[in-house]
Amino acid sequence: MAERDPVADLKGALAPVMTKHRAAITDPRKVKELVQAMTAFDGSPIVRGALWFSAYTFQRPGEVRHAEWTEIDLDATVWRIPDPKMKEREPHLCPLSRQTIAILQGLRSLTGHGRYIFPSIRTEARGNSPMSENTICAALRRLGFGQDEMSAHGFRGMASTILNEQGWPPDVIERALAHAEGNSVRAAYNHARWLPQRREMMQHWADWLDSLRDDKEIREE
Repeated sequence: MAERDPVADLKGALAPVMTKHRAAITDPRKVKELVQAMTAFDGSPIVRGALWFSAYTFQRPGEVRHAEWTEIDLDATVWRIPDPKMKEREPHLCPLSRQTIAILQGLRSLTGHGRYIFPSIRTEARGNSPMSENTICAALRRLGFGQDEMSAHGFRGMASTILNEQGWPPDVIERALAHAEGNSVRAAYNHARWLPQRREMMQHWADWLDSLRDDKEIREE
């Protein structure tokens, strides 16, 4: 039996857990700079498509890189992400804006013969390997945005922050981000919840990004 509390002796023995937030642009004026730089991107059309697809859908980078043509339902305008690919191991429906559909239609002739929408440059001809996890970040650096300013994951923080500021319901935003549902009963039916509202929000988001790209005045929401 210990005669005293040994916790004090352990002080400093373990490094504190530091939460590292992924870099994200959330100032609308900086978002405008980003989307205009993305518009001027002169690299691979597949990488350019992945940049805009990430911005419009704001899904996790791994889900974007591993997106497959068989998961896209153009008639229903939805991306059906199966549960093994999701962080929370639940299937997710991502409504697709008109702009996102246009990206996919443009890429069909380039990568539609293969498995992945955004294949690795090395295996682009066969399309049997996904884009490297560093590709989007490298494209952002090429556009002049440092690692402490914007990351591939940052499109999620950018959308979440601004959509909340614009007054969209938090439940709708959280479901669009595919964040975990704490209630296990609700979670079982969660993948399709708020779908009409999410469709409206995703189209609004794409239109808002396009308004910045087209150099329209930023409205204070």
